[in-house]
Amino acid sequence: MRLLLTIIVLNTFLATSFGTPKKLAPFITVTYQTVINGKTNPDDAKVNLICSAEASKSSMVKDSEKLLSSIALETNYVDYSLQKTYQVAQFNNGTIIHTSQAFAGYPELTETNETTVILGYTCKLVKTSLRSNSIDIWYTTDLDVKGAPSMAYGIPNGLVLKVVRNGNYELVATSLKPLNKKIPEAIFPEQMGENLELPLYRHRITQNLITTIPIFVNEQISFGNKIENPADTTTQQTFKFAAGTVLIKKIKFPPVPDDTKLYVELYQHSNGDAYDRTGSVFLIPTDKKNTFLDGLRGGADKLPLFKARNGKSYQAVTASDQFSPLVEILRFFTPFGIGHFNDKVTVYGQHWEDSTFYKQEITELLPQLQGEQWVGIFIGNYDKGGHRVTLNFKYYPGSREISNKAEKKQWSMPLFNTLNVMEMAGQEYGTLFDTDSLTAEVTIPSGIKNIRMRYLTTGHGGWDGGDEYNQRMNTILLDGQVLFQFTPWRCDCATYRKFNPASGNFWNGITSSDGSRSGWCPGSATNPVYFPITTLSPGKHKFSVAIPMGKPEGGSFSSWNVSAVLLGEYE
Repeated sequence: MRLLLTIIVLNTFLATSFGTPKKLAPFITVTYQTVINGKTNPDDAKVNLICSAEASKSSMVKDSEKLLSSIALETNYVDYSLQKTYQVAQFNNGTIIHTSQAFAGYPELTETNETTVILGYTCKLVKTSLRSNSIDIWYTTDLDVKGAPSMAYGIPNGLVLKVVRNGNYELVATSLKPLNKKIPEAIFPEQMGENLELPLYRHRITQNLITTIPIFVNEQISFGNKIENPADTTTQQTFKFAAGTVLIKKIKFPPVPDDTKLYVELYQHSNGDAYDRTGSVFLIPTDKKNTFLDGLRGGADKLPLFKARNGKSYQAVTASDQFSPLVEILRFFTPFGIGHFNDKVTVYGQHWEDSTFYKQEITELLPQLQGEQWVGIFIGNYDKGGHRVTLNFKYYPGSREISNKAEKKQWSMPLFNTLNVMEMAGQEYGTLFDTDSLTAEVTIPSGIKNIRMRYLTTGHGGWDGGDEYNQRMNTILLDGQVLFQFTPWRCDCATYRKFNPASGNFWNGITSSDGSRSGWCPGSATNPVYFPITTLSPGKHKFSVAIPMGKPEGGSFSSWNVSAVLLGEYE
């Protein structure tokens, strides 16, 4: 008989916090290593398993001093006598939670006749599947102990020494030895904390990892109501401008590691306005002498002008040595009357959503979102009820461990923004493309690499001949040479019917919100497009945007909302 089976059996019992006695039996410890496509990475986390004849305990091998403080330390326990599992999480503040599940709740295992030898022990193969993943589990009954490094795939009646997922991801036992203690410890802890259902247990763990910065909470964006702005601009209070259609707030953003992922989340519903409207979440750069704040506080005529060949002047649309245009974070479009008109319009077989939810990754804008910054939101409308919005920024860690890597020094430069967020205060629509191209002359500093453009564009003009409903190619030029061309178009707008209760219905069964449009749909957000710029040398350069904009018809006209920012890294 093997040495492992000669460990003294202690007939001792432990009453755990959930009232089940645990008999102590011979203990062994097993270490597992991850193997992906046949390769082992020594830096990958390992799994440590302690097991006996009646119970097992497994956890990732971690150096707690290197872990983020928001990481919960998780341990998995299996009680073979009760045929039950426990997942226990302990947070940095001492809080403990757990969830439990019967064996019957795990995938059913199918026995096979296949065997193999792992670490000198004969192992049997059982198979199962989990969410379309094929799972092979190799386990041995040569030892009087039971345990598994992962419970999610099912729990065989023995000691698991290898798990293979989809044929290329393996968790393999690399060592197996007696637990080196004269008196073995009990496997189960004395306290397991609050008992939660599995979905809430997982939610509590992941939410602890996420840093949420609330920007606006159920704020009203409307037109024509009385505005009383705070006198103190140093506190995080909401300021309203452009007759109430623009909200801004000074936000202090946290310093975060380079591998952090950043998302913007926006909830919106109608508070009285029935129409689809252009919306924008934006950052106000304050790095130059003149800023967009000057226009918000003093009127659109305080903003720098771009004089086009059509004789019009356009406020705050291009970068210069004295001014940086708004950096657009999220462009979104409200649907027709969601929320407010849900109980006022009935369509057979159609259930209206209560609000629209927009979420986009904006990690590339992290260099701009540092320290104290002014963040704003705009929804163009002429309604005293208007809309209500809730806006959050969410930071997700990219690694479980505290990073010791030197941070990359990121670079960015705003170029254009023709979206007239001060529309209700006289800022001109982007109609300059009828006779002119949008042009910005900028100086690129030395030592910048991996430069790319983040570009947003949507066409507007809501009649058959308008650019909202007609495809127009956007051409971006660098120093007079074509850099890239593409035609923004969305043909999936009918997908968003459930968000548009107040949309008009046509005789043929199509509703207004169904129509294909120039880069947007009522109820959707517009994705930026990204273009690498490999030929950009240090010094002065001219960027231009040309669009063959449609001609006006009577009182109707077309316009284009174009914004762009350059992104890169210092060498």
